Amino acid sequence: MPAFNSLSPNVLMRRIGTPDCPVVLDVRIDADFDDDPHMIPSSLRWPHNRVEELSSELQGKDVVVVCQKGLKLSHGAAAILRSSGASAQVLEGGMVAWRDTAYPTVNPAALPAPNGGQTTWVTRHRPKVDRIACAWLIRRFVDPYSRFLFVPPSEVDAVAEKFSATAFDTVNAPWTHDGELCTFDVMIRGFGLQTPALEQMGTVVRAADTDRHDLAPQAAGLLAISVGLSRAYKSDLDQLDAGMILYDALYRWARDGQGEQHTWSEGHGA
Repeated sequence: MPAFNSLSPNVLMRRIGTPDCPVVLDVRIDADFDDDPHMIPSSLRWPHNRVEELSSELQGKDVVVVCQKGLKLSHGAAAILRSSGASAQVLEGGMVAWRDTAYPTVNPAALPAPNGGQTTWVTRHRPKVDRIACAWLIRRFVDPYSRFLFVPPSEVDAVAEKFSATAFDTVNAPWTHDGELCTFDVMIRGFGLQTPALEQMGTVVRAADTDRHDLAPQAAGLLAISVGLSRAYKSDLDQLDAGMILYDALYRWARDGQGEQHTWSEGHGA
């Protein structure tokens, strides 16, 4: 049973990648972080003695505080945040417990440097499958505050250079297709997010994005809906917002819904 104001790694992992994910605040000291420079997906690293600076931003939000063992730093920081109106808990057992479960961790060295508290990414405008999927992956598992710029294909590289953005899903981008893998696949591997659910999503996204519908029967439906979204929204950012819901649903199917079937028999409801 979880201790006072704490939750287990299993419960936190179930919430990561969903719209219900709390703010995950990593308050490990530098020495502990340097011993294992990896972070829980979607987490933000912040000094334990400066959490009061986040009080107004986190007021009314769910927060999970993480330190090395889930002891004094986590409980102290969580208590300070609760006193300012946040619903703050600690990760039971801290990073030690998370590592023991073998849940995925993100290597910050794979992330671009944040600019103004958020990472900035740039890609071709009028996204459909892979680009929306990548943006979803980044926001749900890497940087919840990430910003996305959609520009003409010919301007992606120059915009990346002039605006300190990271290009993706273009020929010369640091994140792009690799052989038969689409950019979504490459990001899963590059960020260290190889979970069964995300790997299954990767197969569907790759099949839809590269016209290999033989790889996954869901690919045709994903392509159809993605094309429909691109026609329904003139704004790429509005399309991204709608696409987040689409990939939230696809993730939940891949994680725990694949066994469900849908049939209809006369006299029995759908």
